[in-house]
This record gives sequence, C-alpha cells and structure tokens, in this order.
Amino acid sequence: MKKLINSPDTVVTQALQGVAAAHPQLKVDVENKVITRAGGPRTGKVGLVSGGGSGHEPLHGGFVGYGMLDAACPGEVFTSPVPDQMLIATRAVNGGAGVLHVVKNYTGDVLNFQMAAELAEDEGIEVVPIITNDDVAVEDSLYTAGRRGTGATVFVEKIAGALAEEGADLGTVAAGAREVNERSRSFGVALSSCVVPAAGKPTFELGDSEIELGIGIHGEPGRTRTTHSTASDLAAVALDAIGADLSLDTDLLVMVNGMGGTPLIELYLLFNEVRQQVEARGGRVARNLVGNYITSLEMQGFSVTVGQLTDTLTRLWDAPVDTPALRWGR
Repeated sequence: MKKLINSPDTVVTQALQGVAAAHPQLKVDVENKVITRAGGPRTGKVGLVSGGGSGHEPLHGGFVGYGMLDAACPGEVFTSPVPDQMLIATRAVNGGAGVLHVVKNYTGDVLNFQMAAELAEDEGIEVVPIITNDDVAVEDSLYTAGRRGTGATVFVEKIAGALAEEGADLGTVAAGAREVNERSRSFGVALSSCVVPAAGKPTFELGDSEIELGIGIHGEPGRTRTTHSTASDLAAVALDAIGADLSLDTDLLVMVNGMGGTPLIELYLLFNEVRQQVEARGGRVARNLVGNYITSLEMQGFSVTVGQLTDTLTRLWDAPVDTPALRWGR
C-alpha cells in the first residue's frame, strides 16, 4: 500500500514537525507530542485539553486555537496518548481557573486522561473530564464500554471553547460541554478500509459491492455489512439510526464528515440528501459543517453528526474561532 511517509516509525513525529512549520500560531513540542497555543495560558481562563490517537486529522491538533482548544495530545496512529503527555498539556494551559479534558469514549483515552487528571490534581490543578459518547451505531465495541465518542467531539470543543473565551468558570464550561454531548448523535459508514502505516495492509476487507454500516473511526465493526446503495439510501440509514435516539424536528447543527478518502463533491451531494431528509422529518439544518473533521486515515466513507440547537448553543457555535481547521468571525 502506497503511503507518503519516510518510515512507519516516524510518521507522527515528522507530521508534528510539519504542523509546527505550517502553523506558527501553535507551539509544537515534538519530543513530548503536545500542541498548544503559542501565547501560553491566559490568566483566569479555563483551559481546554483534548487528544487521542493520530490518524484522525484534523482532530485534535487542528482545533487548537482561539475559540476552541488550548492544547491537544496526539498519540501514535490509532493509539491513545499517554498520561505524561496529557499532564504536560494540562500544566501548559493552566491559567488558574481549572482545566477541562474533552475525552472520546475509548477505553485507553478514558483511563489515561483519568490518570493524568489525578496527577494534575495532586499538583493543585482542578480538572473536569467530559466524555463524548455520541455514536449510536453500537453500544459496546472493540475499544469501548458504552457508545463511542466521534463527531460530537468537534461540537463540544467548539462550544466549550467559546464559553471559555467568554470567561465562564470551569463548572459552566463543563455543563455546556455536557449539554452538547447529550444533545448530539452520530452514525458512520465505510466504503473501504484504511491502512495503518505500521501494518501496511487494510484493517479489514470489504468486497467490491460491500459497505459497513455503523463503522468506528479506527475501523471497528459496525452494525452490519451490506450491499452498497445510493447516497439517498445511506443518508436515510444514518438519520434513521440517529432519529431513533434523538428528536430531529427542531433546529439542528449537522456535520457531514468525510473519513479521509471521500471527495468533497460526494460529501456535498450527501449533505443535500441529509438536509432534505431532515426537513421531511420536521427539522431544519440551521448550521452545518461539510468536510473532513474527524477522519480515519484514507478510509472512504462518511459520518453524520446531528446536534439539537438552542439559542444559546447557536450563539456559542457562531462565536469567533481561529484554528488551523476551523475559522470564522475574526
């Protein structure tokens, strides 16, 4: 399998060197694998830290900046970062108002962030974890107990980041993040596997006409394997799964996300199908994202994330943001 790399052993380190060169507004600690804002912590502001395995870019490092995260910890490809990384990041963003950890519900991430939080609190840093668990496809998986954390993580980071920029205290930021997670659901579909650089071969096999419904962002199995169908049919599958767990007859924030190998022309086509079907179900797509925001290397496929909006959440979503992967209002 062809990859634009020098060696499987140096992919993450050399990618981080590239991030540092491309984005001088970020401070990249290549040795410890921690990305922070170049300006350091702001006194009195709640710090936001997230992280997870690499291979999901732009998540999480691409969302470090004004209006979102203060730091991100990239692990090796599809591998949780270690507690020492998380502790370094937590120290780096502590402005005296506490730190929020945004954690996707994968066992390694949850355990390692919990350990880092305990170490930070031993140093007098107050830490509150928010665990995202929005994926309705499966209840338990190879990597999780309970639902997986996927696309809602982007929503949480944006809205919690806006609250923190406004000067909200740690309890308020955490409550906002928790509300966003509770009001959001996701469902993903894979048309192909991805190839982890160290493995050099597809994570799983799909026949020429097969797709996987409810796939995880690491290639974990979904609900079922079936025959490929139209974009309209697949949009309906995703919204049926989401709608069984979340009311769609209101103002919604909708993200149609590419898994890394899906052309934008297809994502826009799919978004239009999702929009039409949301409207047919009595809802309205009031805000949207279309593109690659939480990927799985070069996997072909998509995920749909739907969040129920309130006036407050809409205002916070619209608040200025300036990161490598998300930018408006400044």
